[in-house]
Amino acid sequence: MPAITPRQAMHGHTSQILDIVHLPGRQRIIACSADGSLRLWDLENDAQIGDAWRDEGHNADVKNIALSPNSQTVASGSEGGTVRLWDVKTGKVIARWIGHTEHVGSVCWSGDGEQVVSGSWDGTARVWDVKTGKTVLEIKNGHQYVWAVTYSPDNTKFATGGENENTIKIWDAKAGKLLSTLHQDQSVRSLAWTSDGKKLFSGSLGPIGIFDTDTWEQIAVLEGHIFNLSLARNDCLLASTSIWDETVCLWNLNTNLPVCPLFQHNKDVSCLAFSADGKLLVTACEDNNVYLWDIHAILKEAGLEDLLSIPDVSLIRQ
Repeated sequence: MPAITPRQAMHGHTSQILDIVHLPGRQRIIACSADGSLRLWDLENDAQIGDAWRDEGHNADVKNIALSPNSQTVASGSEGGTVRLWDVKTGKVIARWIGHTEHVGSVCWSGDGEQVVSGSWDGTARVWDVKTGKTVLEIKNGHQYVWAVTYSPDNTKFATGGENENTIKIWDAKAGKLLSTLHQDQSVRSLAWTSDGKKLFSGSLGPIGIFDTDTWEQIAVLEGHIFNLSLARNDCLLASTSIWDETVCLWNLNTNLPVCPLFQHNKDVSCLAFSADGKLLVTACEDNNVYLWDIHAILKEAGLEDLLSIPDVSLIRQ
């Protein structure tokens, strides 16, 4: 295949973009940045919608964001330890949760939208009750920095990954009991659970690991690409970033092999996210821009359109 190029680019953030989420319908995304803002983008016309979202009086890095299951609220983790909730319609902060003493490295909603788990550089994970804003569970998990947290699809467990012990830890979501410890050679920076809950993917400063969640044994390794991950909801495609060569790799999870040439950027790629149907991928790199990639067109040219098939349409929110 010829070199892969983005369909379009979006400019506006004044510092590095650190996380991205898609809104339903494949037409809008929200990005957060080290410039202290969130911004809403229209993918159809490459334009920012409205003003940047800011919490008045606070300009700290917004390190990560997560969209609620009903798509009405965004949770964010920031430099300084605050978790915030933002109303998607207004772009305003509707809640601030104080408890972490260092930067919040990751946030994730439970599937029912009633709780948010956050991981922090203070070495803890906290589970928050969305209605009350109270911490209902605090876990000191042994990581110096918690880089990644993610709920299992059935909400009974969540996984944390971090630095120092270089492990993934699996926790009972209600009791906070440690269920399993998965060892990695390098610090764990990102985690992704398949929609059926049968596999867990880890991105680190080493190869991508794939774990069987029944046995917690590592069953496969994807060599040569590391760091941040985005898993398509049909569990057939994985996108990963590399801090070594400024690229994104698209993986066929039926074969565990790359699908096409690498997506080249001009600087390190900081984050990426699939649309709900997997047909679009957005990436951001240290040039402060967002790039849109037409995955459907790329797979069609490669003769691999079947990788976008959706076994269960209920998995996709439109």
